[in-house]
Amino acid sequence: MAEQQKNNPLHGITLEKIVTDLHVHYGWEKLGSLIRIDCFNSNPTIKSSLKFLRRMPWARKKVEDLFLDTFHS
Repeated sequence: MAEQQKNNPLHGITLEKIVTDLHVHYGWEKLGSLIRIDCFNSNPTIKSSLKFLRRMPWARKKVEDLFLDTFHS
């Protein structure tokens, strides 16, 4: 398993850290314009965003991709 993860830049980074870092960097308004999902546009909180992203793999992928583009380019 560790062998599979060695090339994964998100290995060891929690979804909470990803969302928190993006929120601090962009703020909810900008984050909501970059990724148009309700959890960033309608009464956003870290907790509600995490709940939504854990249920919706397509949305989580968008958030993870933005995190990588923002902090690992």
